[in-house]
Parts: sequence; C-alpha cells; structure tokens
Amino acid sequence: MLDFKKLPLDAQLTALLDGETTPEQKHDLEKRLATDEGARRLYDKLRTGTDFGKHRLEDVLKEPVPLALVRSIKNVQPPKTPVASRISRPAMKFAPSGPQAIAGALALLIVGCCIGYFAAGNQDGLTGAQPQAIDTIVNPADWLADVTAYQRLIARQPRHIVEVPASQAEEISTWLTSTVGVAFRVPDLSASGWTFQGARVLLAGGRPTGQLIYTSADGDLASIAFLKEGQLQSPDTDDFKETIRDEIGLVSWHNAGTTYVLVGPSSEASLSQLAMEIATAI
Repeated sequence: MLDFKKLPLDAQLTALLDGETTPEQKHDLEKRLATDEGARRLYDKLRTGTDFGKHRLEDVLKEPVPLALVRSIKNVQPPKTPVASRISRPAMKFAPSGPQAIAGALALLIVGCCIGYFAAGNQDGLTGAQPQAIDTIVNPADWLADVTAYQRLIARQPRHIVEVPASQAEEISTWLTSTVGVAFRVPDLSASGWTFQGARVLLAGGRPTGQLIYTSADGDLASIAFLKEGQLQSPDTDDFKETIRDEIGLVSWHNAGTTYVLVGPSSEASLSQLAMEIATAI
C-alpha cells in the first residue's frame, strides 16, 4: 500500500482539502501548516484553485442548453431497420488492486488541483482587465425560424400569450428597451382590427428579442418582433419582404439599426400593408 507520507506535499494537501485523509494524517498536516509558512502558502493556493474550479463548474452547469442542440435531439429519427445483434464476446473485467486504485485517485486529484491552481494564479490578471462584451453573430434565417416557433407556441396558449399586459405600458417600454437595446413606441393598430395585448421577451437566434402581441376579434394572433441589426449576420437589405411558412406569414424590414418582423396568419392578405403602417408608428 502507498505510504501517504512519501507522497508529494501538494498531493497530501489535496487529499486534506478533499477529506481523503485519516484523522492521524489530518492531524500531522495541520500541525505542519501551523509551523511551515511555505506549506501554508501552497495550501492556500490549492484551496483557492479548488474553490475557483468548483464555481466555474457550477456556472457551466447553469448555462442553458442551446436551442439548436435541443432541436437536433428532437429531430433525430430512430433507425427504420433493427440493427443486427453482434456476437457477444466474453467481457473483460478490469479489477484494480487497492494500491492501484489509490494511486489513480491521487493522480486525478493532483491534476485537478493543478488546473485550479494555475487558473487561480491568472485570476488577478483577469479581474483587473476590463470585461469585453461577446456579441453573438445571429443568422437572419435562424432568427426568423425562432420567432416563427415562438409564434406557434404562444398561439397554442391563448391564456398566456404575454409576460407583461398592455395595462403596464410604462413597464413594457422600460423593460424591452433595456433588455433588447432598442427604443420603440407601441403602434396603435385598432383601426386595422388589432388590439394590443402586451409584450414578452424571447430568445431568437440566441439573442434577446422584443415582441409586441396583438389579437383580432376573430381570435387571430399577430406580433411585432425586433432585434438590434448589429447582431445580425449579413442582414437582408430588402424591406417589407414577405415570407410564408405554412400557416405563418412574416414581413421583415430594417430601420435605424434595427431589424423588425411582423408575424401573423398567412391567410391575412394585408400583412404587408400593416407592416408599412407599423414601420411609421414604431
């Protein structure tokens, strides 16, 4: 069996941090830390690196799964024909001995703490630097596809089509402007038969997008979505371009560094005319 005292000091301190020491080993290490300044500095660096690594792992686990990945998983088709079973072979079992298992575990602990140690060593330099905004480049086709998907989703939930109702106009203006970065006015489309119901923020193309929701007397749903044009990759220069995607019709245009799209029923013949009216009012 491995002699714990013959291990490098950083490996011993790593085991202490992870609670992998016996009471006697813990007592000896704590006694040394109390008298050895160099060992204490190494212990502090290893502890800082370990804490840094744990926090980074927690941040990664909290990140949302990309929408494109979710779609890819959902669109995977099962194989049409059963896969022929292969001739089974005797399984080979690997049963490490006690010393091998302990050595392997300690090696992994040392590697992990070294990574955390070097990351923590660079943390001071990163802290003093000014943060740089990472501006994701958005593909216009992906953006419109996401807007269309959200339109279909909220159309199936008539009782939950908005996040903030139309009665809270001031909050809608402040919320969407600060979130999307686009100043706007809520167009009054009542003369065209559309009643403003409220607003929501959605993720389209991986970026926050503002959406103003309207309904008609017949129960149809229309929305105006907008995104900062600087975040789009090769934006379409054609204004009031109409696209039909099954039951959804879209009319897109650009103005003052912002890309807009009116989304409504494809059966609505006046979508382009309505989009022009919105462009002058928003």
